[in-house]
Amino acid sequence: MPANLPKPELDLALAQCQQLQTALGQVRLESLDTSAFSALVQSQQALRNALPERFEEVLMQLLNRLESSALFTEESCSFSRHDLLDSFQLWLDKAWQTLQAQPSRQTSHPLIG
Repeated sequence: MPANLPKPELDLALAQCQQLQTALGQVRLESLDTSAFSALVQSQQALRNALPERFEEVLMQLLNRLESSALFTEESCSFSRHDLLDSFQLWLDKAWQTLQAQPSRQTSHPLIG
């Protein structure tokens, strides 16, 4: 991750993190399908650029597993949709915390306040 992102880039990354948080909630409620969520995740370049490389590696692995799980109509032994969505939530929480660790930011978590 860049040592100290310029404020506009950091603000955009935070906004994209919040947008993914909202979209994840919609996926849980089944008001947003997996392919639309996947496209949104892949379009969030500012967020992915603002995070250490390992975040993108994990994100792409989660996305691949989620897309694979969409091929099944029921929970399979290999892919638990609920567990995958929980893993996305954990990724988003850690991404938010990492962005908040930037020296110039002191913004609260969108779900915690």
